[in-house]
Amino acid sequence: MGTAVHLCGCFNSTTSNSHQLQPFKTRTKCNYAAQSVKALPIRILSVGKKRSRGLQLLVDDYIEKIKYYCSVEDVQIRPNPRNARDHRAQVDDEDTAVMNIIRSDDWVVMLDERGQDIGSEQMAELVGGASNTGASRLSFCIGGPYGHGRKIRERANISIKLSSLVLNHQIALLVLMEQLYRSWTILRGQKYHH
Repeated sequence: MGTAVHLCGCFNSTTSNSHQLQPFKTRTKCNYAAQSVKALPIRILSVGKKRSRGLQLLVDDYIEKIKYYCSVEDVQIRPNPRNARDHRAQVDDEDTAVMNIIRSDDWVVMLDERGQDIGSEQMAELVGGASNTGASRLSFCIGGPYGHGRKIRERANISIKLSSLVLNHQIALLVLMEQLYRSWTILRGQKYHH
């Protein structure tokens, strides 16, 4: 992945091993809408405590919807309770756990409150254009209560935020799942069904 790629005019190579998102131009339509798009498998890595039954039912419902378009995997990573008093050590341990799951050929999207603010059309472009990066999988990373560690921040190919509001990691997961489903309906030119 050492060469520059072009994705809707939004990606370029700023380092030798990662593709960074440049500011999206305001658009009302996704460049990939209703075109044939190679569906990369999606893996969602989220750090956090056990989910409520209600949240898990909603996540499972979205997984079933997304599976119609591509392979999707939901991976939960437990926060490190041994270092609960030492936030830095906890983040470092969670960081290591996430990095142990990410493969070298993953295209990594970090969800972060300081990431680039994108809309549904831009999310669809991100999903639709990820296959042009040379990656074999699209991995979305949701940090725990203290955010992401240094390793994942350096490894991420792109950093986005889902809202200008700071979202709890469980709410962020649900918003991400809904936006991934919405992205595929945009890419396929289909009507969005709740």
